[in-house]
Amino acid sequence: MLLREVDHVGIAVEDLEAAIEEYRRAFGIEPAHRERVEHQGVDEVLFGVGTSFIQLLGSLGPDTPVGRFLARRGEGIHHIAYRVDDVEAALAALRDAGVRLIDERGRPGSRGTTVAFVHPSAMHGVLVEVVQEGR
Repeated sequence: MLLREVDHVGIAVEDLEAAIEEYRRAFGIEPAHRERVEHQGVDEVLFGVGTSFIQLLGSLGPDTPVGRFLARRGEGIHHIAYRVDDVEAALAALRDAGVRLIDERGRPGSRGTTVAFVHPSAMHGVLVEVVQEGR
């Protein structure tokens, strides 16, 4: 499996609007994309950095993955996402390598992508996402 590049770094924040303004002010950048992803329980904003993104994640509630992350760990890096050509092939390669997965199959992500997550215990405590760009 070939990781093509970093797609994004996901950062969990308590106050999404405040974080957006902080990024605007500090870096002079504007959001490239904003989307609510109900099935993942997040509002997200992406800032383009080269060919990658910084993804700010606001929780839609305390019982969502990001909500639980914020309650347990507070704000900070939530995950790193790598672009792959084919999520299903990436999952098969990871499974064959004995890597513990969260997702056995790809699922819809934002921007029309297909995504899947690797368990943090398999990646030295870091939640990893593989991202296939939309066709």
